[in-house]
Amino acid sequence: MPSLKEYRNRIASVKSTRKITSAMKMVAASKLKKAQEQAEASQPYARAMAAMMTRVASGVSIGPGSSKLLIGTGRDDVHLLLVVTSDRGLCGGFNANLIRAARNEARRLMKDGKTVKFVCAGRKARDVLRREFDDSILHSFVGLGGAKGRIGFADADQVAQFILERFDVGAFDVCTMFYNQLVSVLTQKPTAQRLIPFAVSASEKAQEQDNDAGADKKPSLFYSFEPGEDEILNQLLPRNVGVQVFCALLDSAAGEQAARMTAMDNATRNAGDMINKLSIRYNRARQAYITKELIEIISGAEAV
Repeated sequence: MPSLKEYRNRIASVKSTRKITSAMKMVAASKLKKAQEQAEASQPYARAMAAMMTRVASGVSIGPGSSKLLIGTGRDDVHLLLVVTSDRGLCGGFNANLIRAARNEARRLMKDGKTVKFVCAGRKARDVLRREFDDSILHSFVGLGGAKGRIGFADADQVAQFILERFDVGAFDVCTMFYNQLVSVLTQKPTAQRLIPFAVSASEKAQEQDNDAGADKKPSLFYSFEPGEDEILNQLLPRNVGVQVFCALLDSAAGEQAARMTAMDNATRNAGDMINKLSIRYNRARQAYITKELIEIISGAEAV
């Protein structure tokens, strides 16, 4: 049985841990509000951009001179997985669930004979994936958002430009982004979204939301391009990649704070429960020691 001093030291240690987790919970709650507002503010533009790209891509004539970002390379041999996680831990299964989904997809592709490469946006993705796929990681982006952790479009554009440069030199054929979609404060959903080539099906939902006002579905529109459609798409498609990466980074930042707030709240509650259990054990041990000492005193007095 542990001594009374050991019980006291452990209770003091758990109380100190509870203070830390409680403070982290309040800090995460404060950061969550700002991150959530920023993520929600970017959604209308991202949905409108995706819906517009869907309509334009559906109406253009695809030929040999069309942008590769729209039609792809014609191959499906090399896949690039962009994994968006946080730089810090202590946020429950936020990073682990996403990395597991990306790792399972990589294993499935490799089983089918495909080559898989990674780009990591976040320290946690880099640290975990390099244990198994160290040679397949092309680049890792750490510290996006600066010291304050506020994601800007420049951060997303940095990631997008690296991916586009790799695509231009033929480093991969298909690019898929894995990130945590913020469904609610309690729910962050690991999501896979194809970035290259542009997937019309990935934007159908956004298009339906824009037209979800009870109006009759409008027929497809005919677009007249000035200048040519190839020149316009060559500007819109790279920007669309940057916008989608930007929204993913914002969702991930907000989801990280939500997951950390929930995890620290659970840790604080668990620390309180542990303190109660340790206090009960301490009191029982103290009573046992007192009883033992009384027995020894009485036995000694009787012996005299």
